[in-house]
Amino acid sequence: MRPIVLGAALMAAAPLAAQQVVTSSGPVRVAVTIYRAPDRGVADAINPAWLGGYALISEEREVAIPAGDATIRFEGVAAGMLAETALVEGLGAGVSEKNLDAELLSPRNLYARAFGRPVTLRRTDAKGHIREEEAIIRSAPDGAAIVQTKAGFEIANCGGLKDAIAYDGLPEGLNARPTLSIATHAASAQKARVRLTYLAWGFDWQAHYVVKLAPGAQNAEMTAWVTLANGDTTGFAQAQAAVVGGKPKFEESREQPEEAQELVLHCRLSPVMQEMAAPPILSAPVPAPAVAMMADVVVTGNKRMAPPVVVKEEVLGDLRLYRVPMPTNVTAHSQKQVALMAARRVKLGLIHRADVDVGAEDGESQQARIRLRMANRKVDGLGLALPAGGMAVVQQVGAAALPVGEGAMEDKAVGETVNVEIGASPQVRLESRTRRINDRVEMITATARNANRWPVHFESQQLLPDGARVISASAKLGRQDGHPLWAVTIPAGGKVSLSYRLQLPR
Repeated sequence: MRPIVLGAALMAAAPLAAQQVVTSSGPVRVAVTIYRAPDRGVADAINPAWLGGYALISEEREVAIPAGDATIRFEGVAAGMLAETALVEGLGAGVSEKNLDAELLSPRNLYARAFGRPVTLRRTDAKGHIREEEAIIRSAPDGAAIVQTKAGFEIANCGGLKDAIAYDGLPEGLNARPTLSIATHAASAQKARVRLTYLAWGFDWQAHYVVKLAPGAQNAEMTAWVTLANGDTTGFAQAQAAVVGGKPKFEESREQPEEAQELVLHCRLSPVMQEMAAPPILSAPVPAPAVAMMADVVVTGNKRMAPPVVVKEEVLGDLRLYRVPMPTNVTAHSQKQVALMAARRVKLGLIHRADVDVGAEDGESQQARIRLRMANRKVDGLGLALPAGGMAVVQQVGAAALPVGEGAMEDKAVGETVNVEIGASPQVRLESRTRRINDRVEMITATARNANRWPVHFESQQLLPDGARVISASAKLGRQDGHPLWAVTIPAGGKVSLSYRLQLPR
């Protein structure tokens, strides 16, 4: 048998002649539906080194099932497959067993499996002369490579020699690609188009919105993008891709599958601590508004492309499914972006907010927080389910789009109000003072100042002690979350004040 050399192309070992083994090298069609990491906050970016989400993968494969007992091997499944979730349909034969063979062929695993077995040392001296000799591996793959030759025990890569290891065959159980195997029994040989469906760990996705404010900040142009991330060693070409918005419940999770590691050998016997390298993640491509995935969105296209495509949002129980309307590559160890919402005009408001915490330190001045507020209604330019994600707000100034702030929002259904805090305003401040009138009544005075050269909308919630109530006020107060709400417009360079009597509980 021709030796297998590290760094060269490696071929899978041939199955035993007496065993009927059928190998499906890949799907003819595949769909990848990605669920967000359940424990990642909406304001947290995707961590490419540790993707905690899931994907539901559905593959169609054509297999030839032999008569009698056989093993069908589905090569190229996701390395993070949860094998217990695998469902195979359309075999037309009894399925008696399934097993995920996920120990991948790699230099490190190949070395580890060769412990105690004969190998060939291919040695190159300083002058480039190559010689070969037989040896037996006598050490684990971490640290120094101890081998036994006819001359005795020695350490590879020492004494000015550069050693390579050639293996006389492939150890049983190693696979060049992640593989799911199932046992079947058929009365007669048959061809079948089967569907393999399973959950896999190590995926994630994130929505991100860009809001470009119009002059006056009463409306804006809003676009959205979705980033799909695949941390698996397996990629899926021309897949029907989709993402799921909402928070499905996952009872269990599995540790991220170990990446196939390189073999690093050292010319010393002391222990070597190796850091686990994060899997390489390709940078996301520059977004291009070629695909949209929201309800009633017209996709903008290249000037040379066919007319725009209109896509629809799909309902998935209490969740929402956003489907890419054309096949796309979900590449291994990569991220990619597609359009989530084409540019549309929306109505909004910028609210400056600072609350009065009655009982806190008196006379302290605080900055107002800026909130972007939108009604998720069709009449205001939206009226569609908005998946949770980050939001960047920019203001067009001349030819430049300058950042105003950044925040995040939770999933929003149609009809809900979107409130996104995008930063603080040092130009708008609030201070409050408390004056005791008697043992049960206090006078609260709140003053808000606006140093901007334009008026601002201001809100202040009065956070009262339990049992306290406002008995009179200098302005009409609303109600929010069980507390009085003061809403007012502060003129440019001006100030406004609120005074109210507060009756304390007995």
